[in-house]
Amino acid sequence: MKAHCYFFILFLLLVFTVSANNNKSIQEFGVLPENTPELNRGNLQKAIDWATSTGAALWVEPVAGGYPVAGGIRLKKNVSLMGVHGPTGRGTLHPEKAEPVGSLFKITDKSQPFIIVESATQIRGIQFWYPEQSHTDSSKIITYPATIQVDVNQNVQGVTLSCLTFYGEYVAMDFCSTGKNINEQILFEHCYGYPLSGEFIKIDYCYDIPRILHCHINPANMREFGRSFSRDVIDAVIARKSFAYAINHTDNAQMMDVFTFGTYGGAWLGPETYGQLTNFNFDCVTIGIHKMGTQNKNRNWQIAQGSIIANTGATIEEIHPFVIEGEGHTAILNVEAFSGKNAALTDIGESFDYMLVKGDKRLTVSLVGCRMRNYVSDQPFTIQNPQARIQAVACIDKKEEFYNFP
Repeated sequence: MKAHCYFFILFLLLVFTVSANNNKSIQEFGVLPENTPELNRGNLQKAIDWATSTGAALWVEPVAGGYPVAGGIRLKKNVSLMGVHGPTGRGTLHPEKAEPVGSLFKITDKSQPFIIVESATQIRGIQFWYPEQSHTDSSKIITYPATIQVDVNQNVQGVTLSCLTFYGEYVAMDFCSTGKNINEQILFEHCYGYPLSGEFIKIDYCYDIPRILHCHINPANMREFGRSFSRDVIDAVIARKSFAYAINHTDNAQMMDVFTFGTYGGAWLGPETYGQLTNFNFDCVTIGIHKMGTQNKNRNWQIAQGSIIANTGATIEEIHPFVIEGEGHTAILNVEAFSGKNAALTDIGESFDYMLVKGDKRLTVSLVGCRMRNYVSDQPFTIQNPQARIQAVACIDKKEEFYNFP
């Protein structure tokens, strides 16, 4: 019996040793903090090429100041890049310099996406830093390619992007396939940043349920090392009129616990989408949610348990917590909208209404328990679509009166 236990323990140690040897630090392949970005790019690609045949994980060993790496990395099938971090919402901090530390890639390449992902890949626990990006002067914003981009030349399925933080990115995660090729089962979770294009996650032709969970966009995400974005930069982000989360051509998309601050739009739910959006906060935006639809069978969204602070824009007439058009149904439950002033950006402090409904095709909207305030129009709904069918029950208007419609 003792011999049996002894050999069993040896077997477990052997399995553990083989497993450990199959997951290596990127430093073992020559990815080092003192190297040039081009040398580190070549060495990191060699590490990925080694890992693809076995499905190994590559450990991004924490260092002070990070690893300078040029763009154009291809994360091939089966490979995981793993770092030490959860999302670092205010940044990590070097003990002697105004810069982050840890499992950190330092990016200065302006010509190509930093990393292109294939199927069955994972990036977890890593920070991406653009040290040359302007955080005070909007005229000096660098329009970097996406940090993480789907491979548009093949079908991509099963990608996990978890516990990632972006500092100074222009577009964080671009999963817009072409239609000829698609992407499926893409998971975004616990990702933090502030994209200077206003686009944090954008998805197109993602079938079999994309999931955007627990993501947070905030211009103070570099506060720990003294690089919070100025009002001038935040105003420039809003002026780009893009949405923090934008999706189209998806099946039953899932969005839960998502936040943005200081972008033009919160969520753009494109004409070829349906799904659920719950537990959200879109703060200091022009448009909270823009929902579209091309038909009435399943271009339907259930939107619940959220708040929208729509208070910024060129004119008050363009500020709406909701814009709904096209066809399909929108079910809105317990979504509060209020506005006010915020010193972090240039704002008007009020919205025009609670909801703008436009177009000329039949659509339906139901609202229950929604608190609507700080809008300037006489009525919370601006209805420019004579075919729209709208019903509101037990809502609260700007006068704190119960509002039922019609």
